[in-house]
Formats: sequence, structure tokens, C-alpha cells
Amino acid sequence: MSLRYALLALLRVGPLSGYDLQKQFLASVGHVWHAPDSQIYPELRKMAVEGLIEAEEQTRGERGTRRMYHVTATGERAYLDWMASPLEYQRVRDPAHLRAAYLETTTPEAARAFLSAHIAQWEGELKQWEGELRRIDALENPMLVRRLAATPDSERERTVAYKRFAYEGLVERARGEIEWARRGLSLVDRLGD
Repeated sequence: MSLRYALLALLRVGPLSGYDLQKQFLASVGHVWHAPDSQIYPELRKMAVEGLIEAEEQTRGERGTRRMYHVTATGERAYLDWMASPLEYQRVRDPAHLRAAYLETTTPEAARAFLSAHIAQWEGELKQWEGELRRIDALENPMLVRRLAATPDSERERTVAYKRFAYEGLVERARGEIEWARRGLSLVDRLGD
């Protein structure tokens, strides 16, 4: 259900086509909530049926059309109700930590390879998220710029601060995963071949 609220959050700033919404999703919300196109478009159709959004056909070029989605009053209420409700945490499903719990059943070389790959993965995430923090600070994040254009001056500082806060959490998560995997490499070395 969080996908619909992520989509509503993006659409609350202003109407978007499905294509533009998908691009905005990947560039912003997609950092904290992964959803492929195969989930986004069906969810948009469900949201339209439920009256959370409306789609308006617009002419595009000489022969084309596109659907522009915008939030309805029902969608706005649903979004605000969701923001005010307690968060329902889900149980963790983490394949890397599951594998780590059974590293004794593989070779030290395979354990090192796994942990090194984990470090590389999270170093890539860290680089991306630190880059987003720099873009937020420079007001170069496209979705943030779009949100700020629709935000009263009195709310701009809050908008930037909370966006930054979210990415700071992602940076800390990446650093924690890197440190955890480095400790794992030390453990493999200590336990020997």
C-alpha cells in the first residue's frame, strides 16, 4: 500500500504524465521505495478507480495523447490520513544477513567474496545518497525544486530539512552495512581457513 502514497506524494506537487511520474519516482521516492514500472502503472489505474486520482487525456504532438494524473480531494484526504496514522512496520526480509548467519557452511574465499560484494553494493548506494544530499543542499534535486515551487516561502526550510533528514538516514544505513561487512571480513580472517 505504500506505493500509492509515494505516488500521491509526487502528484500532490502537480499533475504528471505516467512517464514523467515514473521518472520522478526513480529520481526521488525510488531511493526509499523500490517499484518497477510493472507495479506503478497498475497502481495508477487502481487509484483512479478508487477516486484517489484522475487522469486527463492531453494531446501530444500531431497524433499522440498522454494521460496527465492529478490528485483528487479524496486522494488528498487519503494521503493526509496516511501521514497522520501510525506506521505499520514490516518484518525484516534481508537476504544478505540471512546468508551471513550461515557463512560457516561455505569456504572462506566464498565468504570473503560475498562480504566484498556487499561492501561494493553499499559503497555504490552511499555514493548515490551522498550525491543526493549535495543536490538537496544546492537545491538541484529536480523533485525538491518542483516541490519548493509549490511550497509557500514559510514552509521551504521545513521541506528541505525533512528531505535532507530522509537521505541522512539512508547514508547512515549504507555506512552501517559497509562497516558490518568489514567486520565480517575481519571475522573470516580471524577464524582462518
